[in-house]
Amino acid sequence: MNQKEIFDNIMSRTSVRNFLDQPVESEKVEMLLHAAMAAPSACNKQPWHFAVIDDRKLLDQIPHFSPYASMAKEAPLAIVVCGDLNKTLEGTEQEFWIQDCSAATENLLLMVNALDLGAVWTALYPLEERYRGMQELLALPSNLIPLNTIVIGYPKKKTTAKDKWDEANISLNGYNHQPKSFL
Repeated sequence: MNQKEIFDNIMSRTSVRNFLDQPVESEKVEMLLHAAMAAPSACNKQPWHFAVIDDRKLLDQIPHFSPYASMAKEAPLAIVVCGDLNKTLEGTEQEFWIQDCSAATENLLLMVNALDLGAVWTALYPLEERYRGMQELLALPSNLIPLNTIVIGYPKKKTTAKDKWDEANISLNGYNHQPKSFL
């Protein structure tokens, strides 16, 4: 893959909330998980666990405790990205699991896009009723904290990503210094 293809994959990634009634092939699920686990993590702790859900009864229950995940009722797949507190750093650095799992999530979302699938990131942590609901639904042990649910499937229609470039969100060598342009 060349630089332009990588850039185009990043720039075309978008949230998809409507899915075809078509299962995601196991080879693609495995590729998604490989991509997620290739993410960087603090001290290479890799404090993640990925709970894959393809059971219709389980998918249908997700919106009961995660109200913005209603699309799970029509999706064929969800992957819950969890932080494994048994694999984290110690003390206040334990919270790095959130960043580590977020990096894994972004890798997963980019791979979704590269495989012509669609997905949407729905948050669980830090809202206790949401992440505890997922722990209960999947009978996860207390050391696995669900960070988010990535709802995945084949998109019903092609969506166009928004251009989110905004130079106002950039400073150069200090907060009040705007770059003239990077492009």
